[in-house]
This record gives sequence, structure tokens and C-alpha cells, in this order.
Amino acid sequence: MALISAKTILTSLCLFHITLAYFFYTNPNAIADQALVWVLGEAMGMPQTAAFAAPTAASSLLSVTLLLVGLSDLLTLSLPEEIWLVHYWGSQAPLRITLFAFLSLFSYFSTPSYGRTGAGGRMSHPRTPPNAFVAGSALGGGGDGLRNRVFFTFAFLEFLSWFWVWVTLKEEAGRFAGRKKRRGSASGGRGGD
Repeated sequence: MALISAKTILTSLCLFHITLAYFFYTNPNAIADQALVWVLGEAMGMPQTAAFAAPTAASSLLSVTLLLVGLSDLLTLSLPEEIWLVHYWGSQAPLRITLFAFLSLFSYFSTPSYGRTGAGGRMSHPRTPPNAFVAGSALGGGGDGLRNRVFFTFAFLEFLSWFWVWVTLKEEAGRFAGRKKRRGSASGGRGGD
């Protein structure tokens, strides 16, 4: 039996997305300066980015997107238990695990290893962000915005959270199916009396 139910984990994730939406809209630098972002970024050798120094059009778009995702996911929890537990989140959780695992790996493996201190290669600390990581630089493509500490931390935490949701959902879906089967057999036995 899980310590925390899937509904509680999903509600917390929805509120996390809504909170991130608020901070990306008002003060994205507050997210970039978080200790967890710094620790994961340093540990994985991810470069810092100046893109979150002040609210921009991109951070506002991200904010609105996170708000919509958070609210729509929260709304699905008001559906009947069988629909959200078995049908909706049973397919959404593995999809989101795969998506965020891919994004985490992309962010980590596509980060160039030049500009590093020491001979540690990819795991050594970045000296300064290369010009391709500075907002407004024309050197890189759209993927350059995904090669920084903030995005890596977000994608990695989402991957871990959705994996936790999926494991909890599988356990609760099995218990739900057992309860439904017992109710069906109990009502079928009474109908014959």
C-alpha cells in the first residue's frame, strides 16, 4: 500500500505546475536561483542561462502553458474514479514518463562539453555559458534554450514525479479492479436469491 495516494500526488503536481506558472510570469529568476536547480545543474555539469533573469515573452508563454496544464490536470481528478484512475492517467503517466525522460536525456547529452574546467569532460563544471546559451543569440537553434539548468531540473523532476505517479496508479488500479470485481460478484449473488 502506498503512503501517498495517486490523487494526492496528482493534485500536488497540478499545484506545482500552477505555482511554477505564477513564478515564470512574475519572477522567473526566483526559479533559476533555487538551490535544487543549482545543485542538479552543478552535479550534471549543466550551464546557467541568462534567459530567466527577467520576465520575457517566452517565460509568459511558458507560464500560460503551465497554468493550462495544471488546471486541466486538476479538472480530470473531478471525474469518476474509474475514468481518471484507470483510463485517463493510466495512459497519460507512461506517456509523460517517456516524454520527460527523453527531454532530460536530450538536455544532458546535447550540452556541449567545451568551456569546462578540468579534464572531467561533460561532468566537469561549466566555466561560463557559451554564447549559444545567451538569450537572443543567433548561433544556435531552438534546442539551445533546452540546454540549461532550469530546463534540465524541470524535466528531470517531472520524470521522477510521473514515474512515482505511474507506480502508485498501477497499485491503486489493481485494488480498484479487485473492489469492482467483488462488488460485481456480491450484487450478482443477491440477484439469484
